[in-house]
Amino acid sequence: MKLKFPKITVYDRYMFRQVTMASLVAILLFTIVWIAPETLLNTIKDALSGEYGMKTAILYLLYELPKILDKAFPVGLLLGTLFTFDKMSKDSEITIFRAVGMSFARIIAPVIVLSCIFTVLCFITGDKGIPYAEAKSRAIGGSVRSTQFIYTKKDEKGHPLKAVIVSKSSNRKLNNVVVLEFANHVYQDVHQLSNIYLANVGYAHDNKWELKKVKNYKISNDGIYFDIERLKRYTALEGDDAKNAYTLMLYSTMKERDISNHDLHRYAKLLKKEKLWDEYNFILNKYLQRYTHPLICILLAILGCLLGFSKPREQRLVGFTIAIGFIFLYYITLPFFDLLAEKQILSPYITSTFPMIAFSFAIYGFYKSKDL
Repeated sequence: MKLKFPKITVYDRYMFRQVTMASLVAILLFTIVWIAPETLLNTIKDALSGEYGMKTAILYLLYELPKILDKAFPVGLLLGTLFTFDKMSKDSEITIFRAVGMSFARIIAPVIVLSCIFTVLCFITGDKGIPYAEAKSRAIGGSVRSTQFIYTKKDEKGHPLKAVIVSKSSNRKLNNVVVLEFANHVYQDVHQLSNIYLANVGYAHDNKWELKKVKNYKISNDGIYFDIERLKRYTALEGDDAKNAYTLMLYSTMKERDISNHDLHRYAKLLKKEKLWDEYNFILNKYLQRYTHPLICILLAILGCLLGFSKPREQRLVGFTIAIGFIFLYYITLPFFDLLAEKQILSPYITSTFPMIAFSFAIYGFYKSKDL
């Protein structure tokens, strides 16, 4: 049995070309508006001050583009389809297409194909483009991630066994490390300490965290240290604990947009394993958004088509005002849904898909109101 693909007509090529050009112009304008106020001025200022050369400044601006395009793709597609269909409605082209028997679904078919292409581009940008560009930007600036970090090892009942406190880290080098070992004795809901280890320097190897020149304060059951021991080396963590702690420390210094989908999923699973529920729900929500956000391109394309359907004398400003309102609401509410997921008020599966559901209802409402 041979598969028959739909025949590409002159109309399909015409509509695809018109919407593509309008969308690209909208993306370009959005990028210029987004990058001009701060990023461009700061880059020019640093280049003129001699902090880096013109070539480096251009590269820095190029590495900023993926973060902008991730937002520009949906916005450009919405405005591009809206402008195209509004113009064709005013020129009575849509009326002609409807008069020859073309349904609404057939009219927007080339737009759906284009929106699928934008969806793939948006997904790749978020998964590969932004993490790569962010790493390159840090290399240009010479910045090194450094942060405070606390890792607590617990038993099956959730009782703490050991806490590792790192005041400062750079790559795999650890500075000013404190290790607290807990005894089995619990006094008034407070876990009794048995040992305190202090070290100025340590290293997070693949299979162990090793500290050098360590002071060991041994604690009695009364909570008073009774002996001080000096150790050349001390293994704070080893095995899976060492690997998990380093992964948590590494990703805790990064924004979620700087992590690929695969690593973000692995990070979420590790947070769940460690029962860090606030961080787990936040990261899971961001991971799911990696898949729902690109799909917004398709919904916004359909919405732009509907907003562009208008009568010849109908005011053009109405559709564009509604479109800008939808864009504003979408991006302004994303942090709110992140917070709802982080605080476990709503499931990440709800917070990540709610914008898609809301846009779907909006599309249905406009479709009925346009009587198409």
